[in-house]
Amino acid sequence: MDASTLWWLVMGALVAAELATGTFYLLMLALGAAAGALAAHAGLPETPQVAVAAIVGALSSGGWYLWRRRQGANQQPLGTHADPDVTLDLGQTVLVTRWEEDGCAHVTYRGAPWTARLKAEHPDQPPSPGPHRICAMQGNQLIIEKV
Repeated sequence: MDASTLWWLVMGALVAAELATGTFYLLMLALGAAAGALAAHAGLPETPQVAVAAIVGALSSGGWYLWRRRQGANQQPLGTHADPDVTLDLGQTVLVTRWEEDGCAHVTYRGAPWTARLKAEHPDQPPSPGPHRICAMQGNQLIIEKV
C-alpha cells in the first residue's frame, strides 16, 4: 500500500470520527493528514510526511482555537442545552394553556407532549398562559419564557 493511500485513509477515518462526535478539531487534524498525503505524493520520505502532517494539523487546530476564542470573548459560554447551533428548537414558540401547581406546564410541540417550566431568571413573574418561547432544553423538558 502506498504511503499516500494510508494518509488518505487516515484522513477519511478522522472525518468519519468528526461526523460521529461533532468535534471540529478532528477536521483540522484531517487537514494535517491530507497535507501528509500531499507530501507523500510529492515523494518526501516518511519522516517529513509525518512532520508536515503534524505541523499543518497543529497550526490549523491552534488557529481554529484562537479564532473561536476571539469570536466568543465577549459572549458567555453556552451549554449545549442552550446553544442554538446545537439545539434547533430554541426560539420556537409553544402555547401554554395552563400551569400546574408544581410550576410546570404540559405543552404540545412538534406533535408530541412535552413538560415545560419557566426560565429560572424570572422567579418573581407568576406564570401565565399564552405563547412562550423555548430558550433551553434540559433532557426532555423545555425551558420557556413569556413572549
